[in-house]
Amino acid sequence: MSGPSMVHRRAFEVMGTVVSLALRGRHAEGPEAEAAWAEVMASLRHVDAVFSTYRPDSVVNRWGRGELALVDAPPELSEVLTLADVAREASGGAFDIGAVRSPYGGGPDPSGVVKGWAVQRASVALERLPATDYCLSAGGDMVCRTRVPGAPAWRIGIEDPADPHRLVAVLPVADGAVATSGTAHRGAHIRDPRSGTAPDGLGQVTVVAPDLVAADVEATTAFVLGERGVPWLLARGRAGVVVAADGTVSTYGDEPVRRRWPSSPPSSWPEPSSRLASPA
Repeated sequence: MSGPSMVHRRAFEVMGTVVSLALRGRHAEGPEAEAAWAEVMASLRHVDAVFSTYRPDSVVNRWGRGELALVDAPPELSEVLTLADVAREASGGAFDIGAVRSPYGGGPDPSGVVKGWAVQRASVALERLPATDYCLSAGGDMVCRTRVPGAPAWRIGIEDPADPHRLVAVLPVADGAVATSGTAHRGAHIRDPRSGTAPDGLGQVTVVAPDLVAADVEATTAFVLGERGVPWLLARGRAGVVVAADGTVSTYGDEPVRRRWPSSPPSSWPEPSSRLASPA
């Protein structure tokens, strides 16, 4: 038997990760929910066809090899490249897609922007479900919305980078996005684009922000900045959890974490496109 507080879950694999959806409320199940989930999957599969650096025929690789002019590419490519430019300037060069090259295209690898942008963009389909809460996640980075009157915030567990089976914190997020950057699952895969070295000042950074584009990019930037990362995040009005290199866990910006995110400072990132593209 279904009820307003019962959570219904779905998942599939795309972009090299698992995308999962939790729904609760009026349209947590039924044809409306299935239609919205189908739109989410179609949107993310289209993004994979455009941006996968591991598919030689992807748009980003064809552009990187000079086979496709930017003006002839799908508009999503220009949108993501614009976001990457904003991120590079806002971070003082600590986030720069030009420092990593696509293995099959040779051009800049925009993967550090794409996942958060893609999930935020795909979540537009879920906004059409009235009186329905959702949490859409890709590899642990997620967009959360609470729109049922009286419903509790989503409780987001933050893994211990030294032991992913253990949680170091639980963040209540009613309306916002959460992203984590660190070495827990992929090792030392993040490089400081200014030096080419692996950052070692922090073990992990989690950011809560109004949208996932900002949260994802800023978590990576703060991780690269090391000990200067948290002051940089606080100056942007962010909140979250940081794990130091020695394993010490601290929260920052605590009060905004407890609020509903519409009262947060506005994001400095351009609004993601609301248009859901059909599969390629």
